[in-house]
Amino acid sequence: MDPKTAAEQNMSEPPRSTPDGPSDQRFSPPDRTPLYEAYHSDRYARQRLILQIKKEVGPSLICYVAGERTRIRRDDVLGFAELLCRIEPESDIDLLLHSGGGDIDAADKLITMARDKAKNGALRVIVPHYAKSAATLMALGADTIVMSDSSELGPIDPQVQFPNGQGSLVQYSAFSYVKAYKRFTAELRADPGDPSARLMLANFRPHELVEIERALTGTRHLAERLLHTGMMAGSPVTAPVSKLMDVDAWDTHGQVISAEDAKSIGLTVTRMRSDDPTWMNYWKLYCLQRLAIRDDKKLFESDFVSQSIDGV
Repeated sequence: MDPKTAAEQNMSEPPRSTPDGPSDQRFSPPDRTPLYEAYHSDRYARQRLILQIKKEVGPSLICYVAGERTRIRRDDVLGFAELLCRIEPESDIDLLLHSGGGDIDAADKLITMARDKAKNGALRVIVPHYAKSAATLMALGADTIVMSDSSELGPIDPQVQFPNGQGSLVQYSAFSYVKAYKRFTAELRADPGDPSARLMLANFRPHELVEIERALTGTRHLAERLLHTGMMAGSPVTAPVSKLMDVDAWDTHGQVISAEDAKSIGLTVTRMRSDDPTWMNYWKLYCLQRLAIRDDKKLFESDFVSQSIDGV
């Protein structure tokens, strides 16, 4: 975590008594020195904007903005806990989310923390740019997803990595892996002498297949549970989850799922015009935050917290 945040908090504390006697109450140190304030001026500008949005819209606004080369991971719980610590339980929460994805178990933990804090309050996920893969899973746990022209979600078919025998890892689409296995198995069953099917099946490892099937089942169960706790509580969720996991419907794992696509799938989406004043403030805030961090950093920010941490 950025030690400067703690330093700033310490600088703003009032004078205290010491073993040598009471502090001089006539001395009132500034909350921030001029140099310190100048050094952090960009951060203060973003936090003033967050506070402005909160006053205009209502819910507490917390932000998780991740650089291009970072992943959602368990350590993010530290930054997320900071964002949530001063929010009153059972209050409305808006989460501005930008991430390319990562660990689905970590994604589950983060959105569950936000849901537990909101409880009966409304939880919205605002996607100014993209929330892909595991970040899409996080969005499924909200009551509604706020999107505009620039927003995109992504398919949630899990990606798995296995050694290629040459010292590096190869990433596979879990669904495509299983689909290919079933295809070559069917071809070999139809023609036991088919040399192509035999050759292809020889490349499949049973333990990898088992792990991939577990990843598929786990992702489906998580997506269904998150929808049940949020936007589709009490409604059937099998069809929307199947559409989000269908590799035949999406050409690539990174394909754009727009606000219109998300609505057609059955998700609850609040579609905002790009020239809506509120959306323009969300977009301005995101631009300021994204430009403030490198591709290997993540930013956890609210009107009270601003933490930039390594995220690769």
